[in-house]
Amino acid sequence: MTEQATGPLAGVRVLEIQAMGPGPFCAMMLSDFGAEVIRVDRVGTADAGNGVDASADVLSRGRRSVAVDLKRPAGADLVLRMVEHADVLIEGYRPGVMERLGLGPDACLARNPRLIYGRVTGWGQDGPWASHAGHDINYISLAGVLWPIGRDGDAPVPPLNYVGDFGGGGMLLAVGICAALAERASSGRGQVIDAAMVDGAALLNSFMYGMRAAGQWSAERGRNLLDTGAPFYETYETADGKWVSIGSIESKFFRNLVTRLGLEIDLGIQGDEASWPILREELAAVFRTRTRDEWTALLADAEGCFAPVLSPWEAPEHPHNAERGTFVESFGVTQPSPAPRFGRTPAAIGGPPPRCGEHTDEVLGEFGLDVAEIARLRTAGDIA
Repeated sequence: MTEQATGPLAGVRVLEIQAMGPGPFCAMMLSDFGAEVIRVDRVGTADAGNGVDASADVLSRGRRSVAVDLKRPAGADLVLRMVEHADVLIEGYRPGVMERLGLGPDACLARNPRLIYGRVTGWGQDGPWASHAGHDINYISLAGVLWPIGRDGDAPVPPLNYVGDFGGGGMLLAVGICAALAERASSGRGQVIDAAMVDGAALLNSFMYGMRAAGQWSAERGRNLLDTGAPFYETYETADGKWVSIGSIESKFFRNLVTRLGLEIDLGIQGDEASWPILREELAAVFRTRTRDEWTALLADAEGCFAPVLSPWEAPEHPHNAERGTFVESFGVTQPSPAPRFGRTPAAIGGPPPRCGEHTDEVLGEFGLDVAEIARLRTAGDIA
């Protein structure tokens, strides 16, 4: 057993059906929160399917692995036996796949009516696109989220796979699971969660619909307050070829920034969109006069909404992140620490990523299978 008894989900048992992207991210969060997560890997899989060696797969931290052939009746039946003793099941296959394996919601809830059955897909369980192939970039495109990201006159810029896979998919599913667990405490009943990345990405874009309805968001890309349209919410290159960011939206922060920069300008320029190109040129010119670290020393405490643009490799070394423990080195890999932080039931990394099937015998023994039955299943090829 991994040691993860302090988090708010301590005592919750999760079965994670091996997948990529949002499912592992959700399972990682639940594990960080103290849940016991058991990943059901496919027989013969070398890693978790995330394209990296298992030992370095941060998304797989804090769980154990059993290797089961889900296409064999005995393998599927074994998972149903595990479902009887689980609180949550997470799966990320296309709609209908789990049903064809005999592991759909009806079959699982028949075995365990208290089960929270979490499903995460790109397009959702229904709708005309439900069975289509896709990736993060496609889901956020259809959700209307990719279009606004980019500069005036440029093509939309994919925000890696943060918005669809992780924010709109995995994190949304984790929130849904926690809500369903809370509801189950009073009803005693499980339920199915349909977490679609297209839905989650659209939800993350809620603020824009409000701003648009209020007449505060242009239909043109790169012309708005938060999309690089405003020169006071922007990134600027420094003398050493690095970058800084400013977010001086409020007038008091803009005033503080301009004062510390030593610019002699009419502060009213902030509200004059026609003058924004001039302001942008002035800011760009002044930021090119010093290095990123020199600007950080000068502006960090200026109350002007400033920060250096750090690479993912620099971020763990920044004094603020270091003091807070925002990153941690665990099993030889520097990685983000669990978040958010709980005052009474702290989250923690429950252990290193498992190798495929590393804990098969150990876990199945805890689920009531004896040595002889485990041996029979292995000989038949149902487990590995």
